[in-house]
Amino acid sequence: MSLLRATGRPMLASMFVAGGLDSLRNAEAVAPVADPVVQPVTARVDALPDSTVRAVRLNGAVQVAAGVLLGIGRMPRLAALAIAATLVPTTLAGHRFWEEEDPEQREQQRIHFLKNLSMLGGLLIAADDTAGSPSLVWRGRHGTRDVRRRTRLAGYAVRARMPRLPKS
Repeated sequence: MSLLRATGRPMLASMFVAGGLDSLRNAEAVAPVADPVVQPVTARVDALPDSTVRAVRLNGAVQVAAGVLLGIGRMPRLAALAIAATLVPTTLAGHRFWEEEDPEQREQQRIHFLKNLSMLGGLLIAADDTAGSPSLVWRGRHGTRDVRRRTRLAGYAVRARMPRLPKS
């Protein structure tokens, strides 16, 4: 693993581990802010809990678990995608700068919104990072070409070894 990956992943993950722990501990305090975003989503997705407090805790648990996995470099692509999926509703619930009346609060919420948007970009880059190894799509495509090439070469070898019949 490169030095940049070894240091960058834990740095990126740290915010989500800390934020996820806070959501787990203080879900009741976060729930009123999250409710306008959570309720429409839970109404459409049966797998999610109906309670906003439980949805906030679930979101926090995913952030902690995926943050730890990203930080230690285990399943980093999947972990980055999981965190990205939790970051979208977190940002939409917590940083609704367009609804703020106070100009100072609006600016602070806009800064946090853009910070989260930047972290989402970093997570998407991390989710796409194959750590120098070819992606599964690349391996599949090149594996198929390799099989075709080997089959063609085997056919040539078989034809070369077949006895030639005399012309009549």
